[in-house]
Formats: sequence, structure tokens, C-alpha cells
Amino acid sequence: MVSRRDFFGGAGAVALSAGLVSRVGAASLPEAPQMDKAATRPPLSPPNGRPYNPVVTLNGWTLPWRMNNGVKEFHLVAEPVVRELAPGMKAHLWGYNGQSPGPTIEVVEGDRVRLFVTNKLPEHTSVHWHGQRLPAGMDGVTGLTQPGIKPGKTFVYEFIAKRPGTFMYHPHADEMTQMAMGMMGFWVTHPKDVNAHRVDRDFCFLLNAYDIEPGSATPKTATMTDFNLWTFNSRVFPGIDSMVCGLNDRVRIRVGNLTMTNHPIHLHGHEFVVAGTDGGWTNPASRWPEVTTDIAVGQMRAIEFDATEPGDWAFHCHKSHHTMNAMGHDVPTLIGVDHRGIAEKINKLVPDYMVMGDKGGSMGDMEMPLPENTLPMMTGTGPFGGMEMGGMFTTVKVRKGQARGDYKDPGWYKHPAGTVAYEWQGGQADLPAAQQSPGTAAAAPKPGEKVLKVRKGSGHGSH
Repeated sequence: MVSRRDFFGGAGAVALSAGLVSRVGAASLPEAPQMDKAATRPPLSPPNGRPYNPVVTLNGWTLPWRMNNGVKEFHLVAEPVVRELAPGMKAHLWGYNGQSPGPTIEVVEGDRVRLFVTNKLPEHTSVHWHGQRLPAGMDGVTGLTQPGIKPGKTFVYEFIAKRPGTFMYHPHADEMTQMAMGMMGFWVTHPKDVNAHRVDRDFCFLLNAYDIEPGSATPKTATMTDFNLWTFNSRVFPGIDSMVCGLNDRVRIRVGNLTMTNHPIHLHGHEFVVAGTDGGWTNPASRWPEVTTDIAVGQMRAIEFDATEPGDWAFHCHKSHHTMNAMGHDVPTLIGVDHRGIAEKINKLVPDYMVMGDKGGSMGDMEMPLPENTLPMMTGTGPFGGMEMGGMFTTVKVRKGQARGDYKDPGWYKHPAGTVAYEWQGGQADLPAAQQSPGTAAAAPKPGEKVLKVRKGSGHGSH
């Protein structure tokens, strides 16, 4: 729910900056709406200004604005926030206006935009308007184009949204810490022509990642690549909402990547085209069908497809570790290892000890106690049982009769008779025998067999 709070009773405590800004026009602060819910909010139809077709931010919302003498004014507040990553786990992050990521900002090509940014963090910050063409002094790079916004201060950015497309915003001050703590947001500039690039459903979200030890709540900000929580808009599956579509809707999904690695995003059941990149809309003649598109660090992509196939379709990053939740990566492979004897000994010391990994990584319906404030590694339950997914995973739900503008979850898909994979009921005689993993004795060198001795190097000098 959006609630309106006036953070600043005393105008004397406010510092305004940025040389090109009209100080008269920026004399009063617009309200700074807050969001305290993690559910996907309905699209915000523009109450004033130029018309456009709004986007739907997955598990997020769009920031309201005010019109001031023809200028569209927004107010972002950088502050500590608590984000529920999924039911059962909350993270202490930094974000904007109550959430991480911050609210989506929607404007129209040619809009003059004035953005007030108030810093409620314990250190200085700035905002870089990623992908915008603007005066250099509005680009938000601390030290290069402006001084940092000190705690308790407010800066003003002002520029014209020159080109339509998909953009982001994030700090350009102590980036490693502030982005690892969740500071980022989405920006959409709609075309002047309300009918240009029009689709029936227009979703957007950011890819982000966190390293939060089980039992803790604050991300480890020095982590470079080995994150353990991979998220869509700071939510992990099954805490991520589905993207609900009507049958035959033209659907657009805009994705920005502010993690430390690339993500091959894959859609099941449909092929799509990449309709937009960081540089704007792609020429229709240059598009080709895909089912996976790789989104590199700092890039945005807009994909489009016709939702012609009813059902519940998986949509996820194709890096398998990115569809899991908190997990350790320094785990030996135990497939094929008979450790029943070891398990019996350990059970004398730890009665609840469970054998894991000897038959593979699947844990089925296994339940075990978890530390406080963490999530199972593979989770989510569908109509046929455990989905063994987490992190960057959700579903696109295509339904006949889903009314335009209706985003309510229709529940699980009811498959027509004869369209679900089924168990073969023939005899067992013709089944091929499963290849067994070799035991230690079978793998041991035979008499007279040469054994190659390999010395493992260490350090980068051995590469």
C-alpha cells in the first residue's frame, strides 16, 4: 500500500544543488510516497501529464509524481529498508522509498523531469540515471560530476527524457557497498506516440543478487561472484509473483541486470524476439526468434512474444545455481559413495544427521531444520509436487478469458485430458539396465597398469 509521509518539516534542513535547476521551481519538496508491501502493484495510469501505457513492476510499484509548471517531479529517499525476500526470510537492505529495488519511474519522451533525492543513509550517495542522455552535471557520478549527497541532504537532478526506452537508476558512490545492499531501480521512458510499441502486457524487473549467511540478515558487501541468493526485484522463488497474461496477448518483459555476472534468461513454451536494448528499440527487420537471451552486467533487454499457448510456463535464469537459494558451493560430490557406515557413526553423535548427496542433489520431500532467517536451497511446490527451484525463477501464466488489465493469479493450469506426460505402464523386461557408478575396487589400478601422477598447482602462478 502506498502511504504518503512528509519526511521534512523544516525546509531549512534541505540543501539544493545542480546548476541547471530552477531554484524557484524546486523551492518546495514533493511528497515521497512509501511502499511497505512486496506484492506486485497494479499499473499506475497517468493521472496527469502526457498519456502512456503503464508497465507492471514484478513485486514492485511505480513512483507517483506531481506536475509543477509543466515539470514532472519525483522524490526518492535513499534509506535503510527491510525486504522480505520470500516468506520466512527478511533482509536488511538499503533502497528507496521503503523498498529495494526502489520504485519504477515512468515518464514520456520529451518530459522535463525533476528528481529530488534525499539521503537517509549513514554515508554519502548519488544517483546515476543509467542510459539517459542528459547534461553531464546530472549524470550522478560522485567526484566526477557532483559532490556526494551527504546524510540528511537533498540534491535535485533535472533533465529532459530525450529518448524512449528501458533504463535503470543506481548510485555511483561507494557502488560496491550500496549496490550490494540493494540500491537500484527501474526507469521506463514511454514514446510520445501512445500507440507506438504498444503491447497488451508490459512487465519489468531487475536482476540482483545477495550474499546473506543463514541466520543473518545483512548482505556481505565484499562478495564478488559467489552470491547465494539470486533474485528478481529482490524476491526469490516461490516468493516471486507470476506474470499473468491473456491468451494471444502481446507480452513484453523488460529486464535490467545489476548483478556481477551475466544471466541467460529462458522462457518455456514460446519463442520471443529481443525488441529493445540499452540503445532503444530494435529495428523490426533485425529481430530473430529466441527462447533464451543473455543479459550481461549493466544491460537492459526488452523481449516480446505472443502468448499463444495456454498453461503455466517456466521463466528463469538458465545458470542452475541461480535457481537455488542459500547453498554452500564448497561441497564434495558424493554420488555413488556408500557412506552408510559413516552415517551410523555420526548418528551416535548427531541423532538427526541425514545422508545427503549419495544419489544426487534432489532432496525430494526431505525436511530438515534450518537456521533462523534463511530459505531452503531448492523449494517451491507445484500441482505435481516439489519444483526444486528457488532464486531467479517464476512462471508466465497464459489463460483464455483473462480480462485485459486483470493480473490476479488464476491458480494452477488445468490441463486438458491427454496433454500431461505420464508413466509408461509396460513391462520391466525391456528396460535397459542402469549404468552404475564404479566402486573403489573397480576403479583401482590393475597389476602392471601405469598410474599417471599429477601434481596440483597452487596460486595464480600455476595457471
